[in-house]
Amino acid sequence: MDTVHKTYEFKRVLVWELPVRIFHWVNVLSITVLAVTGFIIADPPGIMSSAEAVDSYWFGTVRMIHFTTGYIFLINAVARIYWAFMGNYYSNWRAFIPLSKKEWDNIKHVLKVDILLQNEEKEVLKNHSVGHNYVASLSYVVLFLLALVQIFTGFGLYAPTSGWWLPKLFSWVPYVLGDEMTTRYVHHIATWLFIIFTLVHVYLVFYHDWLEGRGESSSMISGYKFVRKERLDKGDTI
Repeated sequence: MDTVHKTYEFKRVLVWELPVRIFHWVNVLSITVLAVTGFIIADPPGIMSSAEAVDSYWFGTVRMIHFTTGYIFLINAVARIYWAFMGNYYSNWRAFIPLSKKEWDNIKHVLKVDILLQNEEKEVLKNHSVGHNYVASLSYVVLFLLALVQIFTGFGLYAPTSGWWLPKLFSWVPYVLGDEMTTRYVHHIATWLFIIFTLVHVYLVFYHDWLEGRGESSSMISGYKFVRKERLDKGDTI
């Protein structure tokens, strides 16, 4: 029996603007540095040295890197909020909240593909997303809320030892959560949730890149995806 191969015409579409791509990679680096330095601060290794304590300031350097990266993480988050109102259709805040039946159908389709590993050609054509699918969009909303938890608890812990006004704005956080130790636990748990999200996110990016072949992984570098013209003809915003 002869195998019939379908062919489709694709169009190269700019999806992720430069500010979105910069935000993404600054976030990647920031979370990596914050996680590594945070684990060292939480459980510092015992390093034997014959040098005088005043000449061995490695732990202070680790804390400085952690706090400096925390400022970068905060500024990056504020910049992304700004771009959620100023960017294109795919980076706009409205693209992260499913409101219509079509968008909820997209969620059901993505769950079938990602969890049940189904790949129905008609459903893929009807429901694939040019930007983020709506399961990813909702997960990014949760991730953003988690980032706020990290920012508030992190600066709340930093406030007592900081002389600058900005960390002092968060000095109330440990009192609201009960005490400093509870704040540390919340900060630590949120770090692990970031790590779990990252592992799932990387897996799904490569999985959808293999499944759909539209440049999912490279799009956060180039900004471009390849979109079927049939999908564009159905009214997608470009």
